[in-house]
Amino acid sequence: MNEPNTVLSPPRILVVEDEPKTRESLAEGLRMEEWEVRTVGTAEAAIAMLEQIAFDLVILDWMLPQKDGIDVLRQVRGRGLTVPVLMLTARTALPDRVEGLDSGADDYLLKPFAFAELVARCRALLRRPSAGVERLLRCSDLQLDTRARVAMRGEKEIALTPREVDVLEYLLRHQGQIVTRAMLERDVWKQQHRMTSLDNVIDVQIMRLRRKVDGDGAERLIQTIRGVGYRIARESA
Repeated sequence: MNEPNTVLSPPRILVVEDEPKTRESLAEGLRMEEWEVRTVGTAEAAIAMLEQIAFDLVILDWMLPQKDGIDVLRQVRGRGLTVPVLMLTARTALPDRVEGLDSGADDYLLKPFAFAELVARCRALLRRPSAGVERLLRCSDLQLDTRARVAMRGEKEIALTPREVDVLEYLLRHQGQIVTRAMLERDVWKQQHRMTSLDNVIDVQIMRLRRKVDGDGAERLIQTIRGVGYRIARESA
């Protein structure tokens, strides 16, 4: 039995893959999950399709003719579309994967992959809250527009890097809850099987984010839970 998801059933999925056999194989397998699937083979066709139809998920191959998957991501995000994107790539280098995530991908899967893992990752993305439902996230006088990716503290805009926006959104979506470093490593940095911990990297990122969000004598919202992780909440909470 399929796991329940928060989007309307059946989910509508776009597969962007230029290799015909791979494209049709993916589509056939996804349809067996009782999902509605459309397929295209080029970046231009993908962008045109996304402008016409509201999809619940995009499975996007990095290597496409003429324009690649990164070009698609940047155009899609630049036009304000928040549809979840799972990127398929044979690029194993960390900088390449970071580029994909920073360009707007929600998750990535390295080729070759097991189809069962692809389905599991699709289900996980489909379970995420709709960006349209929770576009504006707030804590006290802090506000984050998750679509425009703009943070405000009172009437003042906060200049954040793409990674800082990701971390802030994650904290706000778990407002009042303790967020561990392992959660951030898994869900924001998308690193699950590293030989070395990202704890130091995460601590530095949180320090910089706190300096921007809680600076200038404002109420401290980003709290350190010693030995456990972090939490965003009003000081009085």
